[in-house]
Amino acid sequence: MSAQRSKRPLTHRRRRGFRARRPLLTLLISGFLIVGVFTATGIAWDPFKSGGSRQSTAPQIGEPWSAGPSVTDRAGAGGAGDATRPTPPAGNKGGSTKPPTGRPSDDWRPSAALPFDMPSPATLRKSKRLVFAHYFTPYPLSLDNAGSANDYYTRNYLNPAGESGKHARYGGLLRDRPLPVLPKSGNWELANLQQEVRTARAAGLDGFTVDMLSLSGKNWERTNMLLRAAQSVDPGFRIMLMPDMTSINPDPASLANSLAQLAKSPAAHRLSDGRLVVSPFKAEAKTPAWWKQVIDSLSSRHGIRTALVPLFLDYGSHSGEFAPISYGFSEWGSRSYVGQESATRDAKRAHGLGKIWMQPVSVQDARPNQGVYDEAGNTATLRSTWNHAINDGADWVQLTTWNDYSEGSQFAPSLHNGHAYLDLSSYYLVRFKTGSWPRIVRDTLYLTSRVQFAGADPTGKQVLLMAPRRGTAPPRDTVEVVSFLTAPATVRTTVGGVAKSYGAPAVRHAELFPLRAGTSTATATRGGKTVASVTLPYEARHVVQVQDLQYYAATSGRR
Repeated sequence: MSAQRSKRPLTHRRRRGFRARRPLLTLLISGFLIVGVFTATGIAWDPFKSGGSRQSTAPQIGEPWSAGPSVTDRAGAGGAGDATRPTPPAGNKGGSTKPPTGRPSDDWRPSAALPFDMPSPATLRKSKRLVFAHYFTPYPLSLDNAGSANDYYTRNYLNPAGESGKHARYGGLLRDRPLPVLPKSGNWELANLQQEVRTARAAGLDGFTVDMLSLSGKNWERTNMLLRAAQSVDPGFRIMLMPDMTSINPDPASLANSLAQLAKSPAAHRLSDGRLVVSPFKAEAKTPAWWKQVIDSLSSRHGIRTALVPLFLDYGSHSGEFAPISYGFSEWGSRSYVGQESATRDAKRAHGLGKIWMQPVSVQDARPNQGVYDEAGNTATLRSTWNHAINDGADWVQLTTWNDYSEGSQFAPSLHNGHAYLDLSSYYLVRFKTGSWPRIVRDTLYLTSRVQFAGADPTGKQVLLMAPRRGTAPPRDTVEVVSFLTAPATVRTTVGGVAKSYGAPAVRHAELFPLRAGTSTATATRGGKTVASVTLPYEARHVVQVQDLQYYAATSGRR
């Protein structure tokens, strides 16, 4: 989610947190990115400017690209640009490592990519438990169909001087971006959304929860196009409608009209009895009586029965009053592994009220533009939130988020993390949906680390620095190896030139090491043979230009 949600209460979920503390981590832009000092042509609205009403005439999030950036923003007259991709870490030697077409394809999963055999979508969909990922429309795979070396992400979002310097005070809008894709002919926006649907389906997801940031304009167009993409790729892939009540403020009839328009798509998520699922973000922004008017309007004016699954920022204070009109409940959740104490209680409360529970599952959270971050503890937050979903009997899961790069919370394949977090998540997804842990059939290593130390002071022009969110885990400087082994093996690590080894058991296991300046590698050997090897191709540094708090990730399962 973006800082358009800066008006949210001072909770973990959206506390603005503009505290100037000791800086933490850096932005390392990959060698393939040419991040010079470019400025966007035309006027691009600042979605992170404080103040102002959502009902003003200013454009909403994403509308700098209401028709895509202007043609002068594109690389070359035809927008073809350069399709160079970063060099990912080396993977296992076994199996092919190129998509069948020889072209980048985020949805393609080679046989050696995962430590287990992924069940088919048909098998996974036999489960009543559903897994969605929160789709944030401002950050699709491409904003302008240009080559990645000079596209809008590179010039304006990763670049601290981008968009005429409006993001310079916090070192640039983003620290990561979607995994670059080649420019496409024809309806490239639809084609890219179709690719994201295929990627999510391959990871075992049942669908997306789409953040409805507006009821007109570019984000509305992308919402409609996402429904088209899902229907065209896989009629079984569902799009759950999530009106964002921190970004829109319609009257009940207007919202019902917009929901009814989206509900015409067969891809809109419905229960088996035909009820349309509506899951408003920060539902407590409106009263239960207001939501009852929306439900009644959908029924009387459009003939649509509704199953309301409100998502709260303050679940404990509002679940009781919403119970009479709700099918289920959810919340945005904590993004630190020490903030999960209430997860079990929250699920029990929902079930005690006779409602289904949609558990938030997250990987990390770092927001340069808001000056706040959570200590995710490498993959500790991902593992903890998934384990709560499994052990607490959640009915549905929402990955928070699929692609909100301004929060650094993405599961989607990205430039700096590749498929690592999504691949790791699929292991837990299979257990959640089938009731059994998948059998480990390939030795696979996951390596995570930040690329700067918690005490590093940026030497650039960044003045708004990220500080730990209240209640998060203490900052730590660690490298983590998560191993999935078919049999015990020796894992040898090199962190900043310091070598260590340990005996790793079969199945999954996590091991921590102190972060040191330089690169990190891990290799698993058994019987004198290397069975898996991974390198995180980004150096950790003491001296940095920009603060970057995300944990970078790599997997031995992919090159």
